[in-house]
Amino acid sequence: MTQSTPPVPAVPPGPPSTRVDRWVWAVRLTRTRAAAASACRAGHVKVNGERAKPATGVKVGDEVRVRGDGPERIVVVRAVIERRVGPAVAVQCFRDDTPPPPPREQVAVAAQRDRGAGRPTKRERREIDRLRGRER
Repeated sequence: MTQSTPPVPAVPPGPPSTRVDRWVWAVRLTRTRAAAASACRAGHVKVNGERAKPATGVKVGDEVRVRGDGPERIVVVRAVIERRVGPAVAVQCFRDDTPPPPPREQVAVAAQRDRGAGRPTKRERREIDRLRGRER
């Protein structure tokens, strides 16, 4: 007996365009719609290179960049949906163009402080931030 994988559900038909906060939530790039809207208001969501307000429209072919908990996600809209769907269907609604993370060897080693050395000075804090890649 051969095991067959269950068929992947089809993407439900949707409107020609929808709000970016609704789409980002529907394809599971954020946990809640409120989080998607607040990310838009904070400037963490861009549509085709422009900062997006929650009501900005997205359509098939648009590039959406979402900066969240991890690295920035770069996705291209393949299907417009307004209702949250399962993960198998959500993956079909966008093409993920996020670059792969750097290999483990290239990641900078975290700064180690001796026990009992106290709090870092302002200069040491800047050096630690520079090592971690959070230079300002």
